[in-house]
Amino acid sequence: MAAEKTLLVLENFIGGKFLPCNSYIDSYDPSTGDVYCRVPNSGKAEIEAAVEAAREAFPGWSARSPQERTQVLIRLADLLEQSLEEFAQAESKDQGKTLTLARTMDIPRSVQNFRFFASSILHHTSECTQMDHVGCLHYTVRTPVGIAGLISPWNLPLYLLTWKIAPAIAAGNTVIAKPSELTSVTAWMLCKLLSKAGVPPGVVNIVFGTGSRVGEALVSHPEVPLISFTGSQPTAERITQLSAPHCKKLSLELGGKNPAIIFEDANLEECIPETIRSSFANQGEICLCTSRIFVQKSIYREFLKRFVEATRKWKVGIPSDPTASMGALISKAHLEKVRSYVKKAIAEGAHILCGEGVDKLSLPPRNQDGYFMLPTVITDIKDESCCMKEEIFGPVTCVVPFDSEEEVIKRANSVKYGLAATVWSSNVGRIHRVAKKLQAGLVWTNCWLIRELNLPFGGMKSSGIGREGAKDSYDFFTEIKTITVKH
Repeated sequence: MAAEKTLLVLENFIGGKFLPCNSYIDSYDPSTGDVYCRVPNSGKAEIEAAVEAAREAFPGWSARSPQERTQVLIRLADLLEQSLEEFAQAESKDQGKTLTLARTMDIPRSVQNFRFFASSILHHTSECTQMDHVGCLHYTVRTPVGIAGLISPWNLPLYLLTWKIAPAIAAGNTVIAKPSELTSVTAWMLCKLLSKAGVPPGVVNIVFGTGSRVGEALVSHPEVPLISFTGSQPTAERITQLSAPHCKKLSLELGGKNPAIIFEDANLEECIPETIRSSFANQGEICLCTSRIFVQKSIYREFLKRFVEATRKWKVGIPSDPTASMGALISKAHLEKVRSYVKKAIAEGAHILCGEGVDKLSLPPRNQDGYFMLPTVITDIKDESCCMKEEIFGPVTCVVPFDSEEEVIKRANSVKYGLAATVWSSNVGRIHRVAKKLQAGLVWTNCWLIRELNLPFGGMKSSGIGREGAKDSYDFFTEIKTITVKH
């Protein structure tokens, strides 16, 4: 029982209060495989309580001016920034990512999300037209939707939770958020800052638990008219089914099978380190990661040699190691799933040039049961292979040659996903041509993951529905109304 006392026990945050739950689920430290935290296993009763709190808070919060709501978001950003180190440590331990990444990307971006939407909410304008011949003036107004249901994933826990909470409450909605049960700690820590920042009770409610229990209760609740979800396609299908009877507004940001296209005139000095990063950052657990690398035949051999050499230098280590480029994967089940793709590739006759099953991973004794895996490069693989078609969501990338521009565009577009792509070339005309023809919501050329939050973010095809960003998030979290006045 002594070990039990040291476990962190989380509580739901409903109506401005922390409330215990009658059952809990275990959460593991990915770097050791040990249980270190207990997460509420919430269900319908907790969602009912959260809906009641959000309903009660809505009239007062939505009546505040954008300027008043902005002040609250800015205070929240400041408080989060003041606790950056504490949040970074917690995110790294809970998710398995390196402490360096949590410090430099996850938590700073979470702070930026609040600041960005605090500012952008002040700059939206409405439309107005006149019809003098009938003596009418028409104009539009936007009003908050009501209670927003927000479901965020385990790969960038606070980063993607705040990317939803910030625009939702900035627009005057109240929210019920469900973080992943695998990574709930930073969401729980955020709750402690809400009242200090002046967020009224019931404006932000965070309910913890599994998708099948609490997620379904949230999505199917008739008083939650809007659902914003980031995660997997099968879960999105279920959300769509449960939402259908209520005609809910849906924003679904799903997976990707993102290509990198490397032409023979690419600057390999820049391209190789950046493509290593785009393949293996955050253990390859980012929906925007590169998992199919198409290299023009004339430079294929040279690229492959240099890419494998650079991959071998990408150090896998315990998350707190400042020299580690990559930490642990999220769970034992996910590690097994990622490894199974490598086994399938071998069975199909592909070659593993480095990583899983080829190189040895060295870890301290206490981390031997952690969910670690070396970055893995696969070649001699067919476009029809599951490793080239399905989202693996781990440190595995496939490298294949191509001949012509036309051919590579067709092959890059041959998957069901359409989230992101990268193009490497020094020919500006080609860059514009290829970027336009790729079926992807985001195309980076000669770079990766440089984000402009004003512009739309989201994917085509099975990568989701809707876009997020300054205008898109505002449109999603508000209802538009046209008013006609005859004078």
